[in-house]
Amino acid sequence: MTAPESQPAQHATQPLPRTLTRDLGQHDAQTVRLQGFLHARRDLGGVQFAVLRDVSGLAQCVGSGLHLPLPESSVEVVGTVRAHPKAPGGYEVQVSEFRVLSAAVQASPLEIPKMEWNVNPETMLDYRYVSLRGLKERAALRVQAELVRAFHQHLDAEGFTEISTPKIVSAGAEGGANLFKLDYFGEQAYLAQSPQLYKQIMVGVFERVYEVAPVYRAEEHATSRHLNEYLSLDVEMGFIDSEEDVMDLENRLLGSIMVHLKQSCAAEFTLLGATLPDVLPRIPRIPLMEARELVNREYGHVVGGKDLDPEAERLLCQYYAEKEGTDFVFVTRYPRAARPFYAYPEPGGELTRGFDLLFRGIEITSGGQRINEYEMLMTSIADYKLNPESLAGYTEVFKYGMPPHGGFAIGAERLTARLLGIANVRYARAFPRDRNRLTP
Repeated sequence: MTAPESQPAQHATQPLPRTLTRDLGQHDAQTVRLQGFLHARRDLGGVQFAVLRDVSGLAQCVGSGLHLPLPESSVEVVGTVRAHPKAPGGYEVQVSEFRVLSAAVQASPLEIPKMEWNVNPETMLDYRYVSLRGLKERAALRVQAELVRAFHQHLDAEGFTEISTPKIVSAGAEGGANLFKLDYFGEQAYLAQSPQLYKQIMVGVFERVYEVAPVYRAEEHATSRHLNEYLSLDVEMGFIDSEEDVMDLENRLLGSIMVHLKQSCAAEFTLLGATLPDVLPRIPRIPLMEARELVNREYGHVVGGKDLDPEAERLLCQYYAEKEGTDFVFVTRYPRAARPFYAYPEPGGELTRGFDLLFRGIEITSGGQRINEYEMLMTSIADYKLNPESLAGYTEVFKYGMPPHGGFAIGAERLTARLLGIANVRYARAFPRDRNRLTP
């Protein structure tokens, strides 16, 4: 019934094609070949139960006299599919052949099936190379992969061109001190905190552009919402009338993404106990000062500073969820002090055409209309006390007829975390980088 442990497979004839565990129901009473990882094992009176995990799910395999290796070993099972109401997916495999393809040489530092309730969250990050094999951990990353796929598909359909911009730069796109410095052949350089300046330049080439790439922020945060390296989904579009066009685009984009996730990731949302939001045809929009007044009036929360604080973001989302049945709300008309130098100012100069998008209590997008006129841009750079020489490679293009344009950026991990109810954004990235974590 069994082959010796670790014995290479010997086939006199062509081997059976591989079957994924999710497809067992299509092969009832048939012989199949499974390959995957030994997820769990147990022995009951001479009968062995081996739970095999592959990219699509789990399968219970039952046999006797099997030489089962340590969990997480790569294995192959040949056997007959039988309906079983208590088995994962309603089917199990009665083993006729069992082979170890690659044996684990030591016990895993984490018991994958038990991680949820007996493993410290920090330990799960320490051993990320193993913990990512967990069903829920990889489900979150698959949702993110499909989210990014839908981002590509929708923007391609709207006539956008994907671009790739430098991640080693001579100056920051947004100013400030949150830049990672590096030595570039004896010159001072930085890791890009945003592709903003380059994607604006590329509007002069393709008019509508997007990029999916990591960005870097040297911020010493230790919160559940910040990463020092994250995946930014950037969009920029030309020939707009105002920032309203940009918000309309993001509205359509999010609606398309949610439809795609509903079709492609229903099993992952069920596994994680998460619900997809409905995206209204027009997401509500409220100026910043009105948003402050609203949370003060409705909840007695007073907001200081130049932005909304995290509690105000949460309360504003709570209000719109209760009153209008939406998990999304745009906050608009930010003051110049809260926006970068390229934000287009409103008449009077105090406010900008910038916006944030809040989702389930947290900001997931920052965007707006950009300055497209050369003289206005140079004045703004001076107002922000920036060095115009360090931005010369960016500002030059505005001498040559840049159209009215705007865009936004979505943090993929933040959006994924809020969609799935993940409390800490670090668990929405395969290998997170924060102020204390450089490995694995």
